[in-house]
Amino acid sequence: MPITATKLSKLANQHRLRVIGLMSGTSADGVDAAAVDLDRDGLNVLAFATFPYSQALRTAVFRLFNPETSQVDDICRLNVLLGEVFADAVLKLCDKGGIARESVDLIGSHGQTIYHDPVGRRSGRKVIRSTLQIGEPSVVAERTGITTVADFRPRDMAAGGQGAPLVPYADYILFAGTDKCRAIQNIGGIANVTWLPPKCNPGDIVAFDTGPGNMVIDRMAEIVTGGRMKYDRNGRIATSGIANASLLKQLLNHPFYRRRPPKTTGREVFGTAYSDAVCRQARAAGISDPDLMATVTALTARTIAQAYRRLLPAMPEEMILCGGGGNNPTLVSMLQQEMREVRILRTDDFGIHADAKEAVSFAILAYATVKGIANNVPGATGAGKPVILGKIVPA
Repeated sequence: MPITATKLSKLANQHRLRVIGLMSGTSADGVDAAAVDLDRDGLNVLAFATFPYSQALRTAVFRLFNPETSQVDDICRLNVLLGEVFADAVLKLCDKGGIARESVDLIGSHGQTIYHDPVGRRSGRKVIRSTLQIGEPSVVAERTGITTVADFRPRDMAAGGQGAPLVPYADYILFAGTDKCRAIQNIGGIANVTWLPPKCNPGDIVAFDTGPGNMVIDRMAEIVTGGRMKYDRNGRIATSGIANASLLKQLLNHPFYRRRPPKTTGREVFGTAYSDAVCRQARAAGISDPDLMATVTALTARTIAQAYRRLLPAMPEEMILCGGGGNNPTLVSMLQQEMREVRILRTDDFGIHADAKEAVSFAILAYATVKGIANNVPGATGAGKPVILGKIVPA
């Protein structure tokens, strides 16, 4: 049997795997890396760290989000460059966490999404829905010497799904099986929810994007501070203002909020162009910067709450927060005001750092891939069947 086949066979049959999950989200501010030991009985988080992008790299990545500023040579180059950055994150995490590199069995890398089109465009008789994540996994595998699983979204889309959300499978593994009805609420650049009824099966899961998370808040903080701040630290600007009821009502009229699941969204809808238009609208109406920040923060809280009431089969008893938005006390306070009957917790309360949750999720997805376990949730993505996500690059 060839050496590569032997290695993959060993991974498939090994009871417990040490996996490093890598994630860079729609905020594109760096690589989250989490090392976990996991098997079918549970997992243990060994180390977590975030490795920020340089400002020059972040600026270059943001240019790729916009078809008007993106160029094919830049996509080609940054695909490889981000592969180097992701590989470096693995090596640094091992050094920082005191983890022997040779003890790591597998890497699960989400990559960096630069475009996601779940609705699609017609090409002849077909509607072509597409997605593109960069951060070349061949580079990651080569630099680290560790088998790498990446590019998770396209298989779900090929099966008729939207390629997102991907984390409901991990949410099920981590948080299902109790007597409580739970909502796992991630607030990254985009906010998404996974609804888990008591003692649920995968077919019971409801999951979708609720709308912007930190994306509009971050852009507005950058505008109102003249670029001095990349986000509203601890929600301080927002807490000094009052949400403008008229503007908030207009923002809530966006058609995305009326769509029923499965549904996903991203920077293509709620990115820089959207935020800049909202800012112009607010300034034309004479709305102060603190009130504008309070308004867009309220937008995230209100759209999450409305999605729960309109689109979930039942209100959860517990909301378990993860992602950077959980670090914004003003946003969390607004969420609690919107849903007083729901107890708000953090993944930290379950032993997983809120900022590490997405990286841990991709470690779980990679584990399932090499074990030959279907790891999409068709009820969440709209796929026609369960499929095994990801492409494996052997070391």
